[in-house]
Amino acid sequence: MEKEVKKDALIYDLRGVDYTFAEKFVALRSIQLKVRAGERLAIVGANGCGKSTLLHILDGLLFPSNGEAWAYGHRLTEEELKDASFTAFFRQRVGLLFQNPDVQLFCPTVLDEIAFGPLQLGCPQEEALEKSQEMMKMLGLGKIAKRSPQQISGGEKKKVALASMLAVNPDVLLLDEPTGGLDPRTQIWLVEILGELHAIGKTIITATHDLSILEEIADRAFVMEESHTFATGGPPKEILDDLGLLLRVNLIHEHVHSHENFLHSHGHLHFFTHRHDHERKE
Repeated sequence: MEKEVKKDALIYDLRGVDYTFAEKFVALRSIQLKVRAGERLAIVGANGCGKSTLLHILDGLLFPSNGEAWAYGHRLTEEELKDASFTAFFRQRVGLLFQNPDVQLFCPTVLDEIAFGPLQLGCPQEEALEKSQEMMKMLGLGKIAKRSPQQISGGEKKKVALASMLAVNPDVLLLDEPTGGLDPRTQIWLVEILGELHAIGKTIITATHDLSILEEIADRAFVMEESHTFATGGPPKEILDDLGLLLRVNLIHEHVHSHENFLHSHGHLHFFTHRHDHERKE
C-alpha cells in the first residue's frame, strides 16, 4: 500500500454508526462524520457521552454495532484488520493517546516504552533507539529514560504516552482528553506541541470537555449530546458562543442568584468567560 496520503484526501467516513455495549448500553447513536487529511477536529461533550468510544472506533479497537466506519478507503471491521497488509498500513498511520496513560504504559523503562511501537512495526533496533532518543529530547524526557513509567508523575506519564505514539510517526493523532490531569504549564506545552504537529501536516482529532483549548486545537468541532449523538458541528467560536447549547449538553452549568432587584444568571465555563443575563424580578 502507498505511504503517501494527499492533503485533503478523505481519511475517515463514518456512516450512521451506532455502538452498544453488551447489546443494551448505548454509547453512540447515528454518528455521521467525514475527516480529511490535515484537519484539526474536536469532539466535545460531557463525560459519558461516547467520545472515547468514538475514538476507539476510529482506531479500529471497536467496531460499529450498526452502520459503517471507513478509513483510507477500507471498511473497519474485525475481518479487514486480520489482513496483515492493511493492519500494518493502518497501525503505522493512526495513533491513539488514551485518556488514562496507565492503560498504555507497561514496559520496564521509559526508553523501552517509547521504542516499543517502532520495534513492533519492524523497525531495526538501532533505528528504534534513535527515534526514541529523538522523542525524549523533543519532549524533555531524557532525565527519566531509565525510570519505570509507573514511578513517574501523571504529567510525565502523559508525555511518555505521547512520545510512544509519536515514535511511530503516525499521520493521524487521536487524542482522548489530552489535557486531563495536567498542570497549567504542561497544558500550554501540549497545545504548542499540537500546533507544531498540525503545521507539519498531521491530522489531529481530539476528544475533550476542556473548552479552554478548543479554539487553539481545532478548526472544526462536533458537540456530542448526552444521548450519544452529535448535536451540531461548526467552527469552535460558534460553538463557544452558543451558551444555550453548552448548557443543554452539560458542558457548562448555570447559577441563578439575586442582586438587589435583579435575578442574575450566568453560565460557568471551564475558561473564565462569563456571559450575564439579567432579568428584573416580578
